[in-house]
Amino acid sequence: MDNNEGRASGSEEVERKRKKGDMGRTEWSRQTLDKRGRLDKENEKKRRKIENGEEVRAPIYATQFSKEDIENEQRRPKKKVAVLLGYSGTGYKGMQLSDTEKTIEGELFTAFVAAGAISKANAADPKKSSLVRCARTDKGVHAAGNIVSLKLIVEDEDIVQKINEKLSSQIRVWDILVANKSFSSYQMCDSRIYEYLMPSYCFLPPHPSTFLGKKIVEIAEKEGDLEAHKARQEEVSNYWEEADEKYVRPVLEGFDEDIRELVKNAIYHEKPEDDESLQDTPAAEKPAGDDTAKPQLTEEEEARRRRIIEAVKAVKAAYNTAKRAYRIPPARVARVQEALDKYLGTKNYYNYTIQKLFKDPSSKRHIKSFKVDTTPIIINGTEWLSLKVHGQSFMMHQIRKMVAMATLIVRCGCDSKRILDSYGPTKIAIPKAPGLGLLLERPVFNGYNRKAEETGKKPINFDLYATEMNEFKQREIYDRIFREEEETNAFASFFNHIDHFPQEEFLYITSGGIPAAKAVTQPSAAAAADSQQSEKGRKSQREALAEVEAESEDESNLPNGGEEGG
Repeated sequence: MDNNEGRASGSEEVERKRKKGDMGRTEWSRQTLDKRGRLDKENEKKRRKIENGEEVRAPIYATQFSKEDIENEQRRPKKKVAVLLGYSGTGYKGMQLSDTEKTIEGELFTAFVAAGAISKANAADPKKSSLVRCARTDKGVHAAGNIVSLKLIVEDEDIVQKINEKLSSQIRVWDILVANKSFSSYQMCDSRIYEYLMPSYCFLPPHPSTFLGKKIVEIAEKEGDLEAHKARQEEVSNYWEEADEKYVRPVLEGFDEDIRELVKNAIYHEKPEDDESLQDTPAAEKPAGDDTAKPQLTEEEEARRRRIIEAVKAVKAAYNTAKRAYRIPPARVARVQEALDKYLGTKNYYNYTIQKLFKDPSSKRHIKSFKVDTTPIIINGTEWLSLKVHGQSFMMHQIRKMVAMATLIVRCGCDSKRILDSYGPTKIAIPKAPGLGLLLERPVFNGYNRKAEETGKKPINFDLYATEMNEFKQREIYDRIFREEEETNAFASFFNHIDHFPQEEFLYITSGGIPAAKAVTQPSAAAAADSQQSEKGRKSQREALAEVEAESEDESNLPNGGEEGG
């Protein structure tokens, strides 16, 4: 075979698989899926493993019963239902079933079996119950309202209570509604509403001493945009100058003069990936394990090094105090809304997800509304903002990247029109904001509800459970978010990493626009290798994103890059 032909065939196969994974909902629904054939193949594969003496591990959600127990079980009728539920995603590897990881669906399925809502014969295989989820949320993402549809045994009037008794306090079933036989919580969902909670200090500008803080001003001046940039930052123009004087200077003055400059240097020029890095300090003053450190430190040198590290921590704590004391003015909130408005309508969001190209039809998504609550709330001394987005469907990480982009626009004094530029063909590195603040508020089923009324079925209406849902949301979701942020400083760490990142990848939010960032194309493997050789020491776009994102996620078990909201 000709080498060119081989490459073409390989490319066609990759393209075929990619297109299959990138199908939109309508296209996907037209496909004829031989589910029974696929299930037979899976069962045959397991049978061969057993015959060959190989170990076949049951999924962690499967409940095993003896053949005798299954045969003696009384058969009871099943009905297609919609299970309305809420959950805190903390500690779970997302919503979707996993054979090996703890997930919301895994615990839910086990509870169905334990409560008698699924027969013993079907206790190891959710496919037999036709389990379908409305929205597949990512690891750690919460939901006040979500839905799964499946066939359940619901003769028992207390079935909801019995299921809840088998679940952890982080998962609650609000109700189980008998639906039409053709009901699919995924296919019949019209749209989804998500909420994102974040501290208002995220909208503070980068500190002037950071790489990004310097570049913003430098590029604005170069592009003749300095006055317009200052106007966009008017309400925070003196914040860091005043904060340094009020919160940081008193701490620095408490240190010996000989280490004061070293501490300032460590704070303002630190490597983002190492909270204890002490740049430009003498070798004897660097942390143990540093390749450039002296082989052996004297007791005096070690004590001095420890004093510097403690001093650095004290200054960082002062900066955290300054951030938490911030109260966002109405003018800044208006800038946030101006940025969010740029997402409305149908746009190409390939830059806001993974594994999709500019020309992929499924990269286009429709946003109905994106609103910031103009009344912030204060929790334990920190001010929080609530952002709510209503869209038909969302790709994996899309909402978190939308939030991060809008926040970067505002905090860096960038023209909000930059969001419109992000829909173009140039690939840019948009980081995903911490998953900590994201929750699915509820899915919307207006179309199904109209048909349900005609057939005498109960409509899907989460408002009926508002009291229980609000109490659960406060206790299991909001309180966890507030507590975890206070303990981990996830938001401060995320933006701090971006501010200190010493390459051009994120400079598209300066006055230089998209060209100010390193242009990223889709090179061939050979070209990528050549580029890597020519730019030794530089981080790729993927490495840049991995470095600044507050938490890494294992995406290997989400096929085709998955969808966050369905």
